[in-house]
Parts: sequence; C-alpha cells; structure tokens
Amino acid sequence: MSKARILLADDHPKVLDAAARILQPVFDIVGREGNGRALVEAAAKLRPDAIVTDISMPVLNGIEAAKLLKDSGSTSRIVFLTVHRHPDFVKACFAAGAIAYVLKDRMSTDLLPAIQEALVGRSSISPLDTLSK
Repeated sequence: MSKARILLADDHPKVLDAAARILQPVFDIVGREGNGRALVEAAAKLRPDAIVTDISMPVLNGIEAAKLLKDSGSTSRIVFLTVHRHPDFVKACFAAGAIAYVLKDRMSTDLLPAIQEALVGRSSISPLDTLSK
C-alpha cells in the first residue's frame, strides 16, 4: 500500500523541517510551501491526500488558502498547525474546510495522529488550554 501524500505550508523553514521529520517515516511529503498562494497552486498540481498549513503566512493566510481550496473542489484533508489558541481561530479554520487543528507546541504528540484521523474522515483539535513547559 502506498503512503498518503502530504503537502506542508508554513513561512518558517524550521517548522517545515520539524513537521517533515515527524511525518516522513509514515507519509510521503510531496511539497513544502512558504505562503498561502504557493500552497493553493501546489495543491492544485500535486493533489495531496492531506495538507498541513499554518494560519499566519504571507501573501495569503492559511484560512483564506483553505477557503480557496474548498471552493475549488479540493478533496485534500486540511490540518492546521498553528500557535493560535483562541477558539475563534478554531471556528474560522473549520468553517474554511479544516478537519484538524494542531497547536505547534503539541506538534510532536498531536500532528501524526491528527493526520491519521483526518485521512479517515475524523476531526481532532489539540487541547487549547495547555501550555508548553
């Protein structure tokens, strides 16, 4: 069975590297993008099974990129990886088409299971009241 194909988007290369290290043993990382516009373009070409994206990115933020993907008929599962803890961000991401919401400070524990759940159609959200130690 082939590995699920994942597209990563974040404007911080270190976050992209960390996410790739966590995900590469299980998934095929098909691309890394640094802004929302590049994410939308890459998603149209690559048609990944899942997209891991930040909210705050230049050119086009992750929420707007997710809306464009949803409106274009993309079937990629969208997982947000972000520092934003406020419930309004969670609501906005899910309204834009997200299936999962992972806090960056919980990336090592929450990202892999969130994607695995997303790929079978189940949503997940990192606990918003936790703080990194």
